This record gives sequence, C-alpha cells and structure tokens, in this order.
Amino acid sequence: MSPCDLASILKDVPFKKDKNLLRGIDDAEDAAVYRLTNELAIVQTVDFFTPIVNDPYLFGQIAAANSLSDIYAMGGEPLIVLNLVMFNPEIGLDVLKEILLGGRDKIEESGAIVAGGHTVEDKEPKFGFSVTGAVHPDKFISNANAKIGDKLVLTKPIGMGILATALKGELVEEEDIMDAINSIRALNKDASLAMKEVGVNSCTDITGFGFLGHLMEMLLASGTAAVIWADAIPKFERVFEFAKMGLVPAGACSNRKYVGNRVRFDSKINEIDQDILFDPQTSGGLLISVPTDRCDDLVTELKRRNVSTRAVIGEIVSGNVGTIEVV
Repeated sequence: MSPCDLASILKDVPFKKDKNLLRGIDDAEDAAVYRLTNELAIVQTVDFFTPIVNDPYLFGQIAAANSLSDIYAMGGEPLIVLNLVMFNPEIGLDVLKEILLGGRDKIEESGAIVAGGHTVEDKEPKFGFSVTGAVHPDKFISNANAKIGDKLVLTKPIGMGILATALKGELVEEEDIMDAINSIRALNKDASLAMKEVGVNSCTDITGFGFLGHLMEMLLASGTAAVIWADAIPKFERVFEFAKMGLVPAGACSNRKYVGNRVRFDSKINEIDQDILFDPQTSGGLLISVPTDRCDDLVTELKRRNVSTRAVIGEIVSGNVGTIEVV
C-alpha cells in the first residue's frame, strides 16, 4: 500500500502498549522486538509480494531474503519461518513447487528453518514469510538512534523497482540483469554481522518506501536530519537508462508524496536521479548509521565478510527533524 494511505489508516487504529514490547509500530521499525527474559527477546516480522522476476525459484529466493532482511536490520538472528502463499493453481503446481524450493533453500542458508505456513488460492501469485528471530533485549539495533555526526553506509545498490518494471515490459531479459537479481537474493546476514562486530548506532533496510522514504523514517525516529551525496549512492546498471524511458513504478510517486517537502534537492540533481532515489526496492541493502570514528572499521569489516557494496553515502546532521538534503 501507499505509505501515505497506510499512515492515514494507522493513526486511527490504536494498539495496546506492553512494557515488554521494546520496539513496535510507533517508530516504523523494521521488526517488532518483544522481551521474554532479561537475556532473550524475540524479533518478529512478516513480508510478502507479487513476483518481480520470471523464474519461480529465483522469486522464492528473493522473497526469503527480503523477509529475513528485517531481522538482520535489527541485529537479530532468524530462527523459524512460516510460508505465506497466495497462488493460482491454473499457473501450474510445478511453478509453486519451485517457488517453495527457492524460498526453503535461502531460509536454510540463513540458518533458520521452515516450519509450515498457510496457502490461499488467488488470481495473482504472492509469496513471502513470517519470520521469528532472537536478539538480546539490550543489544538490538533500532532505526531510532542515529546520532549527529554519524556517517551513513549503504550495502546494496538501488534501482530494482525500475529494472523489474523494464522486465515486466519485456524491454530486458532476466539474464541481462542477473547482477541485480543476485544482489537482491543475497542475504543481509554478513552485513548485519559486520555492523554488530563494529558497533553502530542505527540501521534500517531499504525496501518498498525507497531509499529516501526509509531514510526519512530513520531521521524522524532519531530526531535528526541528513545530507546525502547523490554521486556516492550505488545504482544497478541500466537503471538510469530505463528511468529515462519513463519505466518508473507507481510506487516511486507514492514514495515521493510520502517524503513530501522533507527533501531538498540540489539544482544539479535532475528528475531522473530523483526518481531513482524514490524507487521502491525489494530486498535492498542495510542503511547503517555509524559513528565517524568507526566508519572505516565498518567498511573494512564489510569487505572482510565479502559484502560487495559498502558505500559511504552521507551523514547525519542537525536541522529540522526528518529533513534530507541531497547534494
């Protein structure tokens, strides 16, 4: 759903408070954190979506990596998952089997296990997972703790929404964008381990609300502002080409409306580059807010763990809360 529509609904739907619910819906966190004991909390999330690639096995892998990402963004360890399946049997049950196999393989790669799920017949396929993980109640990483002076590090390129639109429009073949597909089906596990090893202030993952939408949520939750260096943001190959052709998903427009006047673009940042920054992502990278004196250590640790993208793309600054300057 559009983030604006979702926000307008949720403001009129109050939820019960609980002292053991350490993180929940209030600050647009990536996952909920619920304390069980003084030493153990569960981290829980859920995500599912329609296919963004043609190959069913790859779709299953991407859906799994995407669902697990929220746990990794919180610094948690995934333990157990449940399948969420909406499928039209007329497509062919062999297709569903490949989706499930792809999802299972990626879940098991993470170290978690598939314990069951729920299926519903639907005209358009949708697939994802409910994920439960574990974290120490005093050691989870929130989106609400970015500090002035922190550097911002991004661990995957952006632009997958635009590439998926080109793929659906049959303007590109899957094999031509495998670098991007391999990126979004890769787990954020190693990036999460790296940031826990180094010690960071805040984190979120970049998904449906786009780079700027998720950054804004981090800033609002943290009471800070940010400056972003447009040239430093990694983008998948051919993204600018397809965006220039107008192959920008409708979600980018919704995300632009969501961020609204909280973002100011330098006059040199053209409309196409702006669209890419609003582009909704699937299984995007972690956006990490790290103290300046630990930034080099984080980049080094990401490299050591073979995280291919580790771009320093901006910094946290003082200013009107939630505002972003793109220069």
